[in-house]
Amino acid sequence: MARAVFAALGGVVEIGAVRATGTWVLADVSVGDLLAPRQGDLRCLMEGVREGGRFSAVMAIADELGYFADHDVPAASLLLWSEGVTGVPQPPERLAEPESVRRMCRIGADLQLTRLLQALVTVALAAGTESGEGAATVAEVLRVACGLVEPARTPPTPAEVHRMWRVARLPRILRPASDAPEWGKAGYRTYDAELERLLQGERSGVARPCV
Repeated sequence: MARAVFAALGGVVEIGAVRATGTWVLADVSVGDLLAPRQGDLRCLMEGVREGGRFSAVMAIADELGYFADHDVPAASLLLWSEGVTGVPQPPERLAEPESVRRMCRIGADLQLTRLLQALVTVALAAGTESGEGAATVAEVLRVACGLVEPARTPPTPAEVHRMWRVARLPRILRPASDAPEWGKAGYRTYDAELERLLQGERSGVARPCV
């Protein structure tokens, strides 16, 4: 389950590295340049994932996946993070054109932040993390992720991500025909309500400093 969290974070980091260039030219992208001044944010992410999911080796999993090491970001990765919504132009090399890159980043940011929230809540429920504690940890991780996915301009807010998650994910889980167990449905409802309480009224996605 930690892999699901870090997969979404991988998308967040790669999209953030593209957006940080301001040029939408993939040859200009440096994941290392994005993350080097944000080591405190990375520590917040790791600690939040570890606490929320009661994991013991999150850094080892993150290192194995390689998303937080410096690496190239090809157009194919952005197509993956945006789940092919834009389609594949002909010839496929046009995916790397700035307008295509910009559009895949916009779509991918929404998708991966929503996936991240789903994964964070799921691992917290599976670990039995009480909603009062767990939702606060989820909210902090989400704040950092919002700042990473849009480092150069006004980032999305955690409250916006929460609303997207609620309409995109919860109906499939909570509808009467869902095969989710009742304890799971109750857990998702509780986390949804607690996240709404924590995030309503927020106007900035910029993460607060971690201590």
